[in-house]
Amino acid sequence: MNLNVHLYPIFIKNNSLIADLKVLQKFTRKRGDTMEISIMNNYYKKRFTFFKWNREQSLTNKVIIAFFMACITGICAQIIIPLPWTPVPITAQTFAVLMAGVVLGRYWGGMSMLIYLALGIVGIPWFAGMNGGYEIIFSANIGYLIGFILAALFLGEISDKKIKARNFTPMLGLMIFANFAIIYIPGLIGLSTFLYFAKGSIPSIWTLLIMGLLPFVLGDLIKIIGAAGLTKAITPKEPYKKID
Repeated sequence: MNLNVHLYPIFIKNNSLIADLKVLQKFTRKRGDTMEISIMNNYYKKRFTFFKWNREQSLTNKVIIAFFMACITGICAQIIIPLPWTPVPITAQTFAVLMAGVVLGRYWGGMSMLIYLALGIVGIPWFAGMNGGYEIIFSANIGYLIGFILAALFLGEISDKKIKARNFTPMLGLMIFANFAIIYIPGLIGLSTFLYFAKGSIPSIWTLLIMGLLPFVLGDLIKIIGAAGLTKAITPKEPYKKID
């Protein structure tokens, strides 16, 4: 008996089935790719619309939005790790500061941090450890708070004007500069002034670094990487002036 004769129809059917499966897989893959592209295009359009909408608001609405960003900063300030050798605690608020400039843009990122500082001075207890009041002006933290305003202004200006800066690598570099230069330079000056009046002598550079910089480097780098990654994900890579 010739088995090939009997197996030939089965072979044909199997080849036909395999061909059908390949066609189905190709169709499914193509449909899946189309759906994925559609979802991503929809996401890109929505994020562009949000940033454009945010920058076209009236003055009143911009103040309200800046106030809400200040509230977010105040909430992040309550995520705190006190350190026994320094009056400056570890907090999560620098993440909010870095994102304020990116989300609100030039002027209004800095304005949100100015609102945060001003309302905290008049009594809202949203500084680290649920503190508030004019005493913050004479505290070890006042320089850092001033640096928050400057850093948010800087990042808002750059991210609004430079589209390429909204990508991860350039934003990472900008945020490292904003964090370790724009925030820490006035922060260390303020800490030095506080220690001078508290102890009657000017602290050494090493003392300042131990109390006001070195303990925060690792945590700051984690927050910076997270903020740069979030910036890459949420910001449009096109001008805000018009929708294509």
